[in-house]
Amino acid sequence: MNLSLYSAATGMEAQQLNLNTIANNLANVNTPGFKRSKIEFQDLLYQKPTRASGTDSGGGNIVPTGLEVGNGSRVAATSKVFTQGQLTSTGEKLDLAIQGDGFFEIQRPDGTFAYTRDGSFKLNAQGQVVTIDGLPVLSGFQAIPAGTEGVAISDNGQVTLTGANGTTTFRLSVTRFANPSGLRSVGGNLYEETAASGTPEIGQPGEQGYGQIMQGYIESSNVNIVEEMVNLIVAQRAYEINSKSIQTSDEMLQNVAQMKR
Repeated sequence: MNLSLYSAATGMEAQQLNLNTIANNLANVNTPGFKRSKIEFQDLLYQKPTRASGTDSGGGNIVPTGLEVGNGSRVAATSKVFTQGQLTSTGEKLDLAIQGDGFFEIQRPDGTFAYTRDGSFKLNAQGQVVTIDGLPVLSGFQAIPAGTEGVAISDNGQVTLTGANGTTTFRLSVTRFANPSGLRSVGGNLYEETAASGTPEIGQPGEQGYGQIMQGYIESSNVNIVEEMVNLIVAQRAYEINSKSIQTSDEMLQNVAQMKR
């Protein structure tokens, strides 16, 4: 069996997944709060056809290096990179960005919780703060009554509502995880808790390492277009090289098949 054929095939499959990941990053370059994914590879099992390193070659002599033949590569994970995205000013009173660590808590229709870095919030008919999909935003938000003239949110999450009936204040909270890369992406700019992410920790903005709230700003995607284009070229060349390995292996097998003629 010619292992180079199968090793190169696993390499092509891995690079195809790499290309899919890069394409998804580029597709979401303008998605608020989006965090880019990076792909991580692993080598496959090795065959040891003759001898392994560390074995006794006779007379008490130890083999310093062995003979190993690899079986290709595979994709081990696509992990999220939670670096800070650029903050873009919008001037909207309910556009909020987290500068630093943390997520906004969202309630889904089935009653479960999800988390997001996309702070482009709106008001529904009841004055409740919601996402662009109409999902209620928790994180300490209270309903904003009709007739409210001003909404001021400080960097520590202190919200001040002013209107004809006076002033109302409350404070927002943010949620963080020990391992945010372990969160599961569910679409709609939302993540959900997993056993790998750890349990949610709720705290006050600007305190104990939690990020600050920036009113009138939206966090842009952290995708670097130039970096992704370079990664795209590298993935394409790696795919071509693996396909060349398959072609070369095929030519070698063809030569062997024609030796009898």
